[in-house]
Amino acid sequence: MANLKTFFKSGHTPTLFSAFLYFDFCFAIWVLNGAMAPFISEHFNLSPAQKGFMISVPIMAGAVMRFPLGVLSQYIGRKNSALIEMGMIFIAMVYGYFMVSTYSDVLAMGVLLGLAGASFGVALSLGSGWFPPQYKGLAMGIAGAGNSGTVLAVLLAPPLAMKYGWQSVYGFAAMMMFVPILVMLIFAKEPPDREHHTLKELLTCLVEKDGWAFNLIYIITFGGFIGLSNFLPTFFHDQFGVTKIQAGQLTMLAAVMGSGIRILGGHISDRIGGINSLTVVFVAIIALMLFGATMPLLITTTIMFMLCFAALGAGNGSLFQLVPLRWPTTTAVAGSMIGEIGALGGAFIPNAMGLSKQYTGTFAYGFLAFAIFAIAVLIMLRIVQRKWTTRWVAKGGKALMNNALSFRIQSADEYEMLQRQGRFYGV
Repeated sequence: MANLKTFFKSGHTPTLFSAFLYFDFCFAIWVLNGAMAPFISEHFNLSPAQKGFMISVPIMAGAVMRFPLGVLSQYIGRKNSALIEMGMIFIAMVYGYFMVSTYSDVLAMGVLLGLAGASFGVALSLGSGWFPPQYKGLAMGIAGAGNSGTVLAVLLAPPLAMKYGWQSVYGFAAMMMFVPILVMLIFAKEPPDREHHTLKELLTCLVEKDGWAFNLIYIITFGGFIGLSNFLPTFFHDQFGVTKIQAGQLTMLAAVMGSGIRILGGHISDRIGGINSLTVVFVAIIALMLFGATMPLLITTTIMFMLCFAALGAGNGSLFQLVPLRWPTTTAVAGSMIGEIGALGGAFIPNAMGLSKQYTGTFAYGFLAFAIFAIAVLIMLRIVQRKWTTRWVAKGGKALMNNALSFRIQSADEYEMLQRQGRFYGV
């Protein structure tokens, strides 16, 4: 309890809460089509491949929009960027309520839902920007727990769609956006860790090897989370014949695990290091995906997904414990870039599952493909971590105990220079 009090005193709690709520509501809207997929699929009589593609469109659109929003936040501030984004989401939801009536409209609406998916890097950087390095993992875990918006979507959207029609859910979503907008306006303050950089400096993370290593890891942890979150209502409905509302409830059981454990993942990573915790997470994900490929019974499948989402959530928290340590002053941009590629990877699961079902009659090969990919990324992690722990992070991925210069390091080369001067020491 004392540690928790120290944590909250070390930063600005109202901003952290505002960032969580902003991300939570945006995430709920981002996955709306996935939550309503059984209704939309039945309405338009979609094939398995069409279902997978429809579900993947918001994921891909949100991914593409993340990095530009992160760059914008470096110029106008994260709070202002969040408010502009939420205003655009409101307009998009109003459009969806009045204009969506065909399958092509649903795909176009999926692109607009991507606006909500762009919130990731800004929300996490806004929420953690007031906190010192040793608490970055926990702060990012709390802000990132906004992916619990999945729970809101899969729990509320199906009953609303059943009673009022699935198009009406967009209208309800528009009204929901007033809550995080007002909270952000009243309580959030722009963190002090933003520094002015040229566009060239901001874009350097796109070509850094470390950035792409993070991207691959996040394709598994977050790509797996968002991909499965969107596809599970369809999976449960098609594989086990449960009702549309039951499919949403079963997805909720899994999603709530991933959201809550993200905070714990960040906190544990602060203590044992993000590299160590990611290694454990990957072993668990691989084992669970291989088990899922055996297509067990409904109850064991539900338990398997709950455990898998817990591992994915912990992995998300672990990875973003490392991000602000590697990019202290451009966390929003780096986080948006990593989130962009990770979310793009999330489109892999719905499409892989849909194609697997359509051409082989089973979802098993989709699980197997994801497990193989995770094995390859785990091997990569164990190789690159040797370099990371000699340049910008302590053994196992723990934060380096250092002075205020930690907020001004721009590259691993600069860190090496400061380390040679004896100005940093590991924990």
